[in-house]
Amino acid sequence: MIGKRGEQVRSFWIWFLFLVLSWLGAFAPVLQHVNPDQLPWRLGSSAIFFMAFFLAPLFRARPAMLFVTLLVASVFSVISLWPTNTTATNPYILLVYSILAGKAVYRLPFVHAACIGLVLAAGAMVPGLFGYPEFPWFFLVLYSVMLAMGLALFRTVFSRNEESRVRYETLLSEYRNLKRRLITDEQHARQEERAQVGRDIHDSVGHKLTALLMQLEMHRMQADGETAEVLKGLKALAKESLEETRNAVKSMKQQETSGLPAIIGLLRRLESESFMRVTLTARHGALTVPLNNIQSIAVYRAVQEAMTNAMKHGSMREVYIIFEAPGGGIFRFEVSNPYHRKRDIHREGYGLKAMRERMEEAGGELQISQYDNQFIVRGTLFMSKLIEEGVR
Repeated sequence: MIGKRGEQVRSFWIWFLFLVLSWLGAFAPVLQHVNPDQLPWRLGSSAIFFMAFFLAPLFRARPAMLFVTLLVASVFSVISLWPTNTTATNPYILLVYSILAGKAVYRLPFVHAACIGLVLAAGAMVPGLFGYPEFPWFFLVLYSVMLAMGLALFRTVFSRNEESRVRYETLLSEYRNLKRRLITDEQHARQEERAQVGRDIHDSVGHKLTALLMQLEMHRMQADGETAEVLKGLKALAKESLEETRNAVKSMKQQETSGLPAIIGLLRRLESESFMRVTLTARHGALTVPLNNIQSIAVYRAVQEAMTNAMKHGSMREVYIIFEAPGGGIFRFEVSNPYHRKRDIHREGYGLKAMRERMEEAGGELQISQYDNQFIVRGTLFMSKLIEEGVR
């Protein structure tokens, strides 16, 4: 699966190639017929145009700066491609203006895109008012109207597709949350059922077998000869049955996966359900750390909430997870994912607050930070604290 960032980079270079070819077709005749004293400012305007075009992708998340950048690119494209008295009308100029208009419609709100469209339309029509070679006015008007209608239709279809995609992802997220909730409820129900069955076996069968052993031993001590040997064999059989019953109850209690194996099972399930790419790194023997039940649940829920957060707010379906146990009774984990959306780490939702409280109850701490387009959830467990408090 190609990441969203990879698609954006590829799209940028394709449109940049079209722009360069169109620019060469539009700028070459100007260079051939321009006066030497005009060459410096035309080349300078061309450099400013390309600089603004290259800077535009950096401001995709900031519409105001993106509008200023594209406006500068449009103005200096008009200055650079201003016709000379000796050149004929050049259709490549319209291609350059059309590419800029399309980029503005694709990236900017309607009002900002309309302003850039007016600047480009003026760049195509105004030179004729000063006696320079011009396109027929009817052609320019017809071309501008058709281009505006086409771009407006594209913007409408694109907006609807984005709304449909958002609704689809919302419904898909709700479906996955519901599915995980059902699985969790089913697991809890199985745990309670096994615990109840284990208690019933222990309280009923186990106690009765113990009473039977005591009675057999009492009768064996009173009997003699062949009867004593028979009672001894029955006692051995009852004792074996009691041991098997205890082993069965113990096995039922240990059937639930805990610790890091449960977390790895969670990662596999979320990766298969959400088509997320999970990069897991384990360091310093982290997979063999003996986490107790409280710690396992805390780490499990923290990783689960961090991945849910990544699915909701991440810019790409990629999550990087690190487990490490550097020694000294410390276990650390880190969940990071890339994002482009502006967010405020100080406004934690219910999920992040509950995650932090659970980690503190388990004798650890949680840190949430973001920088360089990365949202990072980092947790640390101080296992020595739980030993001192007698929780373990």
